[in-house]
Parts: sequence; structure tokens; C-alpha cells
Amino acid sequence: MGSTSDFSRRALIKRAAALGIVTVPAMSALSACASSGGDGGEKAEKGQKSAKNPLAVNESAALDVVIFDGGFGDKYAKDAQAEYVAAFPKTKGKVKLASTQKIQSTLQPRFNGGNPPDLVDNSGAEQMDFGTLVSKNQLADLTPLLDAPSIDDPNKKVRDTLRPGVVEMGQFGGKETWIMYYAYTVYGVWYSKTNLQKVADAEYPKTWDEMLAVCEKAKKKGVAGWTYPGKYPYYLPFSLYPFIAKIGGAEVLRKIDNLEPNAWKDPAVKAAFDAYYELYKKGYVLKGSPGLDHLQSQKAWAEGKALFIPNGSWVENESAKQIEKNPDFQLSVGAPSSLSSSDKMPFGTIWASGGEPYIVPREAKNAPGGMEMLRIMLSKKSSQNFIKQVSSLTSLNGGTEGLKLPPGLDSAQQALRTAGQNIVNPRLQDWYVALQKEKIGVGALGEMMAGRMTPDEAITKIQKYADETREDSSVKKYKR
Repeated sequence: MGSTSDFSRRALIKRAAALGIVTVPAMSALSACASSGGDGGEKAEKGQKSAKNPLAVNESAALDVVIFDGGFGDKYAKDAQAEYVAAFPKTKGKVKLASTQKIQSTLQPRFNGGNPPDLVDNSGAEQMDFGTLVSKNQLADLTPLLDAPSIDDPNKKVRDTLRPGVVEMGQFGGKETWIMYYAYTVYGVWYSKTNLQKVADAEYPKTWDEMLAVCEKAKKKGVAGWTYPGKYPYYLPFSLYPFIAKIGGAEVLRKIDNLEPNAWKDPAVKAAFDAYYELYKKGYVLKGSPGLDHLQSQKAWAEGKALFIPNGSWVENESAKQIEKNPDFQLSVGAPSSLSSSDKMPFGTIWASGGEPYIVPREAKNAPGGMEMLRIMLSKKSSQNFIKQVSSLTSLNGGTEGLKLPPGLDSAQQALRTAGQNIVNPRLQDWYVALQKEKIGVGALGEMMAGRMTPDEAITKIQKYADETREDSSVKKYKR
């Protein structure tokens, strides 16, 4: 996989928070990190289970939490830490919360020694590989947390308060849930309502014909229809994958995730690739986009040099300085346009999924305490605190009542309401990072959008990559 040296610190933060599409340490290092080690000490005795303590937390036991020090910071976690201490006063002075950008190198010795923290925000450039951690049996099953009563409504289990797909994201082909994704990201085609109206006298195009017409109008005024980070073309799937699902149905993405033979040769894939390639052929892509990184492409877009960009809801924070220069920017997200009336899914179909992955190590001394901390974080109070601090949704469903959201976040919330049950959640980027990032992204989609490869050639190449991954016995396979 490629080096992380080309990424800015902010880039690494956002990518990890959103998808886990990050360059991970070599498998040998990860295997070492996930291997069993020596005796890390005694586990805390369980506490007394009660209505206020459904996870039977030891009310005087120490708690050890390690947070990724990224774009979300750690204040939201420290605030939840204070809530934990208030609930269990005897833990005062015993709850340790450390922040680092170097998760893997910081925690590897502790995992090796059988002395991991009780709760870890496993994110960032040094994110530990989940497939390895799961396969090495290093994580605790979070089912007790999910089945515990929620803080806000004891009649509802925690699992019943979460947004669609969050629980499934933390599973790896079985019933156990190993990861709790705390943030929630909406992906799609991001644009300025004001700029779209000014340049093309239009609202967001609901059909592909309308999309092409808008791009043609923009071109005549010297404005590109689209831009994207050509150095990191795995951004393209943020809008391309739900487009494929919209055309051919969610089943197409399921087959792709499962590495089924010829999954990429589905007609829906070809139709979507042809449509995006048409943007290049007709000159609707900002010149120079193949050479731009994510920040450069976002800057050009925010400055009005292009109307549309495939991205995630972190873009509101990441492009804040440019967006603030135009107080009437009206940031918004659009779902994939309809290709034709024969599309299998309705307009509004969108990709949304969890980010900022939390884990409780199997060898944690105080696993119930780690889960209780997550239960507190998934309360309405903690969730709204996070939203206000970092302008990102959490995985708590409906946790935004009474909040005034910034335009992009408000648009993302509206997009989720419009989508209803038509939310897709591809898993390829979680399960097979190298395949998604370097091979499909850089090796094929980037080449196609730069005009160096036709859609047919890109599909053939991607199918070959997928087949190689499926046949590689060293890569653990997952199904949904």
C-alpha cells in the first residue's frame, strides 16, 4: 500500500473517522500487535448489576481509555469521562484518558503484554487492522452493551437507538459485534446551492440528463461540473457506489462486497462507469483534477471552480475556511441522480455509515467499564455535545432534536430522512482496504477518470483485482 506521507494530518483524521480508508501498518506488525502476550494483571471483579448499573460495572475499579487525537479531538470523550465519574464517584482519580495519534505503535506493546486499555478509539493513520484483531480473537463482543437499556429510555435497548447499519458494520460475518462506530457519515455529491443557482440557474439535478445539462451550462461559463481528488481517487466511490446500487439494486453491492465471481461485470456497474466517464469525455471535470489531493480539490470546489464533488459530511469542517468566505454558500449534499426510469432504487438512495470505531479489547481489565463509557457516549446529552463540538452526526438515531445544525449537517440529516430505508453501506473499504484503496481507486477509477483507461478496461482490471483477493488464502474473507 502507499505511503501516508502524502496525507496531511487533517486528511488522516478525516479518512479514519469516516471510513477507515487509511494506510495501515504492515501485516507482520499488526499480527504482532494482535498476538497473545504475557500476563497483564488481574481483571477487575464484576460489580452489582442494577437498573442504574445494567452492565455490572465495578463501581470503584479503574478505567483506562485511549482516544485517537484527531479532528474530533478528545474533549467530547473527556466530557463523557466526567459523566462516568459522576455515575461512579468511587472511580474519581482512577479514570485515565490518554490521547494519541499513534494508536498502533502506542498500543502494540500493551496488546503484546496482555495489558490493553479498557476502551480504544481505533482510528487514524496507525489504526490497527480490524480483520487481524477479530481473527486473532483480541476483541470483546459488544453484545452486552447493545442489549443493555439505553440511558435516555430504559425501555429501549442501546441497539434500538442506533442508526441503520451501525450494528452490522461492527460485525464480521457472525452474530458478534466487535466494533461500535460512534460518528455517522453521509456520503454523496456535495455542492453549494448558491453557486449552482448562480452558475446554472438550477437546483440539484435529479436525473443524469439534468446533470449533464447543468454541467454544460457551467462549462459555457468557464466553471467545471465536477472535481475530485485525483491523487486519492477512492473518493469517487462515495457517490459512485450508491449510484451503482440505485441503478441495479443493493444486491449488486452485496455481491461486490462478497467478492463473488463477475460481480463487477454487472450491467449496473458498466452503466455507472459509462456515466462518470462521460463527464470526462465532455470536458465537465475540472482540468488538473487527476493531480489534486483532497484538500486542493475541495479548495477549488469551495472557491466555485467546480459545482460538484464526491465527498463525506466531514467536508463541512475540512473546507470551513474556504466556505466561510462566502456566507451564503448553502452547503448541501445530493444523492446520486437517476440514470433512467428503470433504476431499481428510488432517487434519494444514499450511502451513509458509521465512523470513528471504538473497541473493547478482550484482555481489558475493566471491559464492563469500557462498555459503560460507550453507553454514556450514546446518550442524547453526550451525542449532542459531540455534534455541537465537531459538526458531525453520531450513531445515535434522532439525537439532533433541539439543535441548530450547520447547513451541511442539516442537509445530511435531511438526506437521511429522504432516503428512509434506501441507505446503502458498502463494506469493501472496511474488509479489504488494499483492494479498495490502491487497486480499485488508484489502479482503475483514477485511471478511468483521467482518460487513461476506458470503462470496459477499468471493469476488467477491477474484476481481476477482486478475483486475486478472493483467491488469496492469506486474506480473511467476510460475507454479508
